[in-house]
Amino acid sequence: MVIYLKLFLTAIFWGGTFVAARIIAQHVGPYSASFLRFFTASLFLLIVITMKEGRIPRLERHQILPALLLGMTGVFAYNVFFFLGMKTISAGRASLIVATNPVFIALLSAAIFRERLSAARGMGIFLCLAGATIVISRGAPLSIFTGGIGWGEIYVLGCVASWVAYSLIGKVIMRNFSPLAAVTYSCLIGGAALLVPACMEDLPLLLGRLYPEDWLGIVYLGLFGTVIGFFWYYEGIRAIGPSRASVFINFVPVSGVFFGWLILGETVNLSLLAGATLVIAGVYLTNRPDGRVIDPV
Repeated sequence: MVIYLKLFLTAIFWGGTFVAARIIAQHVGPYSASFLRFFTASLFLLIVITMKEGRIPRLERHQILPALLLGMTGVFAYNVFFFLGMKTISAGRASLIVATNPVFIALLSAAIFRERLSAARGMGIFLCLAGATIVISRGAPLSIFTGGIGWGEIYVLGCVASWVAYSLIGKVIMRNFSPLAAVTYSCLIGGAALLVPACMEDLPLLLGRLYPEDWLGIVYLGLFGTVIGFFWYYEGIRAIGPSRASVFINFVPVSGVFFGWLILGETVNLSLLAGATLVIAGVYLTNRPDGRVIDPV
């Protein structure tokens, strides 16, 4: 029972990251916000990995390039796109677009790793893409072909592309590397890469001008959105298996839309509800027990 509660809370935490990022993005540049998030996360992860594994595992020579790619895709690129998008797009809308991650991971896993793509997962992919199209176009799908989508949606789609790359690379590196070690190295590498562009955004001066809600959001993203969320998710995978644990991912867009409405006062219109219904149904079908583990958003 405890593990199910942890998985449910993990989905809630991940939904809340969109609200936290939306608040931070109004005052902090994308590189600075990303660096502060992963500087915080790295501190906690170093403590956790030392407690769980006794030490930080050394990277073998053949693991260096994959680890670099993990850091540059899942941390550097994803979070720069994330904070750029959250500057202009609502938290609920962004959470629904990012919820299409499992669809593209499933498609590319089938193409690259020859993973089985069942009829149910195929239907899930169709529903998810249809819902995402409604969300991105704000209920007018044909407007996509006439420039009717904004940079916010494009940046969030960049998040999806970055996370799909991170997940597929992770399939390779995690064959002989623990998930906790892989995410720790990706945070350290991505965070280090973010430091220089963050300083170019005048990060040292920015630190003295941050609002209390910015600091709260940064700690939330680093601790709850990254460290605790990741740790509990993989506890769930070990306890009940990847297929059953990944079903809880369905709650992420729901909590993202809910918190966006509750905390930020975002409008929940008909196109968002229709898109949300299709996306959530699609994610559920993609993550059914015949599927494989889907990485967190």
